[in-house]
Amino acid sequence: MAANIHIVAGGPLENVPDLKSCAESENVSWIGCDRGVVHLLQLGIVPDMAFGDFDSVNAEEWRTIQNTLTNIKKFKPEKDETDLELALLWAIRQNPRAIKIFGATGGRADHALTNMMLLTHEKALEYHGMIEIIDRMNRISVCQPGIYTIGSLQTHPYISFLPITATVENLTLSGFKYPLQDRKVYRGSTLCISNELIRDFGTFSFTDGILMMIRSHD
Repeated sequence: MAANIHIVAGGPLENVPDLKSCAESENVSWIGCDRGVVHLLQLGIVPDMAFGDFDSVNAEEWRTIQNTLTNIKKFKPEKDETDLELALLWAIRQNPRAIKIFGATGGRADHALTNMMLLTHEKALEYHGMIEIIDRMNRISVCQPGIYTIGSLQTHPYISFLPITATVENLTLSGFKYPLQDRKVYRGSTLCISNELIRDFGTFSFTDGILMMIRSHD
């Protein structure tokens, strides 16, 4: 298995960044979810594996998938997990260095929010690598208590922190335009929206809770 796994879901293509540049890496294994398989094939990327019930592809697209791929995990539409959850859990079991998810935002709000909340899945929190949801404007990840150093990204200058748990305890931001020191932040608060680094690197830390970090550009 490659050092990194990239999962492509079936979200609107206008939200998906340029995947061809990522495909140049030899250390990436591509996984397609349902219509995400079609997206990959249209870009000339043959995924190593496909997951889904494939209820969002037509008969011709399904024949192409069957004729092109050798590893297809097809499920009944009536199931307890989404296609993306099944693919993500499989990817975690492979223990790659990092997992990146594309095509998971845009379109229906319930789908986008559910996909983002997959980052807080029990198995995702146990995984020791980085899991990110990436679209044309955002890079989304989830952090557990600890001390983190992050570098400046000119392509994504705005950094927001959203508590997923009821509270996040002792949040400290250093090297940010709007610093914090040992603040308790409540879920639903807008205190930590649209911050920016003022140096090449910054640190953030907290002692309890789960925090979602979103790095964005306009």
